Amino acid sequence: MRPTPHKALAAGALAAATMAALSLPVTSASAAPAAPAACSPAQVVANSGFESGTSPWTQSPTTVITSRAGQTAHGGTGFAWLDGTGRTRTDSLSQSVSIPAGCGSARLTFWLHIDTAETTSSVAYDKLTAKIGGTTLATYSNLDRNTGYVQKSFDVSAFAGQTVSLAFSGSEDSSLQTSFVLDDVALDTSDGGTTPPADSTRTPAAPSYTVSLSSDSSGTVWTGHESATFTNASSTALTEVYLRLWDNYHGTCSAPPITVRNLTGGTAGPLSVGCTALRVDLPTPLAQGQTATIGCDLGITVPSGADRFGHDGAFSFVGNALPVLAVRDGTGWHLDPYTNNGESFYSLAADFQVTLDHPSSLLVPATGTSTDTPGTGGRTTTTATASKVRDFAWAAGPFTKVSGSSSAGVPVNIYSVSGISSSGAQSMLTTAKSAVDAHAARFGAYPYGELDAVIDNNFWFGGMEYPGFVLDLVSTTALTHEIGHQWWYGIVGDDEYNNPWLDEAFTDYATDLALDKTGANCWNSVSWASSAEKITNSMAYWDAHSSRYSTVVYGYGKCALHDLRRVLGDTAMAKLLKDYATAHRYGVSTTAEFKAAAQAATTTDLTSFWTTHRIEG
Repeated sequence: MRPTPHKALAAGALAAATMAALSLPVTSASAAPAAPAACSPAQVVANSGFESGTSPWTQSPTTVITSRAGQTAHGGTGFAWLDGTGRTRTDSLSQSVSIPAGCGSARLTFWLHIDTAETTSSVAYDKLTAKIGGTTLATYSNLDRNTGYVQKSFDVSAFAGQTVSLAFSGSEDSSLQTSFVLDDVALDTSDGGTTPPADSTRTPAAPSYTVSLSSDSSGTVWTGHESATFTNASSTALTEVYLRLWDNYHGTCSAPPITVRNLTGGTAGPLSVGCTALRVDLPTPLAQGQTATIGCDLGITVPSGADRFGHDGAFSFVGNALPVLAVRDGTGWHLDPYTNNGESFYSLAADFQVTLDHPSSLLVPATGTSTDTPGTGGRTTTTATASKVRDFAWAAGPFTKVSGSSSAGVPVNIYSVSGISSSGAQSMLTTAKSAVDAHAARFGAYPYGELDAVIDNNFWFGGMEYPGFVLDLVSTTALTHEIGHQWWYGIVGDDEYNNPWLDEAFTDYATDLALDKTGANCWNSVSWASSAEKITNSMAYWDAHSSRYSTVVYGYGKCALHDLRRVLGDTAMAKLLKDYATAHRYGVSTTAEFKAAAQAATTTDLTSFWTTHRIEG
């Protein structure tokens, strides 16, 4: 989504700090290094999950490693709980680790949960510092609060051949508690490699949704049935799944716009997370490789308003209305809250077959490739089929439609509400055809059949992306941006709540390239609001600092990628992104994986680049 107005960065002098970041040390070619010793891949942190007492950890006080009530473990029953008392104190936790020589890759990961009673959105009163040897890896604070565990990841390959202290220190001020909860601390060593391993624990995998809905005369009320078939990819059995009913954010729990009834294939549990998450308990645990199907009767009532879920007079926009399966990965179930500031959506690539029965007076653009067949009584059935998409959206209304094909043969349709001029619609058709080909040339072929864009200048949010389907204003820049999301969110997925920069910054960078903008001097007047402000912050942070979201994630984020291009060179950067998009096609990107791929593309040590640009993870 592109916020409006978008806080673009004006041209001007490049910040000195950024220039310093571009002058990174280069490995000398004059000295031939000794042949490295053989590396046996290993995980070198002992008692990494705090399940075997306290040894060999050193803790202060002696209650840091615990399983007491008040917090929960990421895995098992034990965890490390630093601070959380609401009074002045410092807790510490450390262990000596030996990183074998000859290992080209050493990566530290840990899972961190932060909850706090602090109410400030700008002052870091309570802090947790993670260090290895004499190097501070990261500092977190009450400003980084989150609703569950988040994995942190750091390249510590520079410490190969050394025995160093791995240490965490939490400091709390005199009032209002902040708890820093750690679990599953690991330091994995290997002989290196340029392609991070796929995370096979993301589940339920390979979802397939079959939906049949019928609308009222206006296209604002839809009723019917949905079924979802899925496979457990994890070695841990599934005893439950969660359906995300995202659009219940737009109503109340007593009168939700999305209703699920007559559930089959499981037992409905309580709604949670503002009634946007429905737990479904499976009748028997689903083992790895096993498949199950759940089904329900579905009701959707579109509220008034020109929104990604709303209707602007006779024109309905139905985004995020179909229940989709939440993801369980190494952090557990992702049950993040809805955010209106950006996106919370994290889902795996799925197949959809959606049948929409509606009055023939309404056009119904939708995700995927659509075919219309005559119904009865002045009605039409639109059947939309989409493969390997992360969501499904549609619209309904008496749109004006113009169509064409891009030079590469992608069918493009522009659907305009009343009030959009024919010249405006034609300009958007020209933009869409150009943008889809430009992005495809850089990041891989467009896979979703046709591309539908629904244009309404009343959208308060500027634009919104769905696979094969976007909502937008009459704006060349905004439409090029939303089409860029077909790759950065759609084809290359990410956890949009915890890693919004991975789709928004990458898409804004892609937009610049498509519009022949080089990002020169784009750091003019850069000013970080605080030490806690980072390009890689989650939506939990940005919802508390909403005025900074667009500036940092979109603006500073794309500028960082332009800077990376200047470090790597245009050709190497283009190859990096195309190869990365190919390697993660229909998968999930993480900050750690992108940083590893970028480092593998250059002999320049990027450590200080990431630090200067505040890219962590």
